[in-house]
Amino acid sequence: MSNNKKHILQLVAGCFLALMIVGCNLPATTVRAEKRATPDSYSTLSNDTSNIASIDWHSFFDDVNLASLIDTALKNNQELNIIVQEIAIRKNEIQSRKGEYLPSINLGAGGGIDKVGQFTRNGAVEEGLNIRENTPFPDPLGDLQLGLNASWEIDVWKKLRNAKGAAEQRYLSSIEGKNFLITQLVAEIATSYYELLALDNALNIVQQNIDIQTNALEMIKIQKESTRVSQLAVSRFEAQLLHTKNLQYELKQEITEKENSLNFLAGRFPQPISRTPSVLMETSVTKYASGLPSQLLQNRTDIRSAANELEASKLDIKSAKAAFYPSLDIAAGMGYNAFNPAFLLNPSSIAYNIVGDIAAPLVNRNALKANFSNANARQMQAVYNYEQTVLQAYIDVINELARIDNYSNSYETKNQEVEKLQESVTIATSLFNSARAEYTEVLFTQRDALDAKLELIEVKKNLVVGKILLYKALGGGWR
Repeated sequence: MSNNKKHILQLVAGCFLALMIVGCNLPATTVRAEKRATPDSYSTLSNDTSNIASIDWHSFFDDVNLASLIDTALKNNQELNIIVQEIAIRKNEIQSRKGEYLPSINLGAGGGIDKVGQFTRNGAVEEGLNIRENTPFPDPLGDLQLGLNASWEIDVWKKLRNAKGAAEQRYLSSIEGKNFLITQLVAEIATSYYELLALDNALNIVQQNIDIQTNALEMIKIQKESTRVSQLAVSRFEAQLLHTKNLQYELKQEITEKENSLNFLAGRFPQPISRTPSVLMETSVTKYASGLPSQLLQNRTDIRSAANELEASKLDIKSAKAAFYPSLDIAAGMGYNAFNPAFLLNPSSIAYNIVGDIAAPLVNRNALKANFSNANARQMQAVYNYEQTVLQAYIDVINELARIDNYSNSYETKNQEVEKLQESVTIATSLFNSARAEYTEVLFTQRDALDAKLELIEVKKNLVVGKILLYKALGGGWR
């Protein structure tokens, strides 16, 4: 090997070593591993692994009207369709990232003309040149090109592949985000549906009480004519009847708004909601299998989405770190090059080139350092977001288990209260008719009975909603 070649190789090796040293001088990385541990169980009394989150929502909700409403919403809901388009955007981002680390090949053609001054170095040289014997150098000189050009950044440090991996994780995160939205949508529709049934039942109770109070008023008027009671009693009964009538108008307005809310979720203009009000009071709410907290990591799609975002942030750090290392680029071209169209496709006009270069940032790396620091900060954010999501999921389940337990007990006691008050209404009315009780006792007892019936419906609604929210909290509804 000649001395010149040795010197060139030594120079190249020295430059590469210097670039490596520059690339290794990186800012500090502040990465913290996420905490994935969860409590062993939701209560010390249960370690059952069976879980209602694995039940398909069609099976979990057995009301055909509710199922039809949810099906409509899953097809038409605008917010859900927006998320679907976001998933398509994320998928296209993967294709874009993939193209960055593959060779880029272009087919091109070009042409130009060059005329140099005669009294210049190039002009004097061309004046004495012949293309062939007795064929002078063309003046002006044409330049025609036809061929392929290729460029390729060799992804030695996986900077581009890690960027693609991050895009894939965010694509998966968007899919989980869609599933989480489905869970929320199913739960919101079911909750609003049973709230609507509760309003229907409340309106029915109020209208029944209007009939009862109307009859009571007529009876009081008869007793006034016989001077058993004064006008005060009649006025008090009339006022109570007016108050109860007013309640029905408030309930009708709430029913209208709730129906429109459900239609909005279903992605359609207002129309009547098919339903059977008695379904609410007939719905059974028993103890539901909640499984183990560790199952939340698989069933809760918001946790899965946060995990994907966390993995993406880790790959972002690797990609940002690789930007400090030397990059290797190769450019090549092959085709035809001639000064005259007649010679362009001649085998003698074939030309090619290949160039490679290695470069690393040396001075003013502030932008790279800022990107690296931002990647670190986003990774820490992703860690905290993941841990917060897991914690919130666990608390959601605890709250809904407590809701079902407490409202189950409340429903039993409130039902007994309604029975006692209904009995009291009968007794008070009987005593009043036999002049053994004041009319105020009848009024107060009727009012208390109405309030208790409305409260019983509210408790039942909260109990059924607790069943829905527990299903949602455990990660059900998206399958």
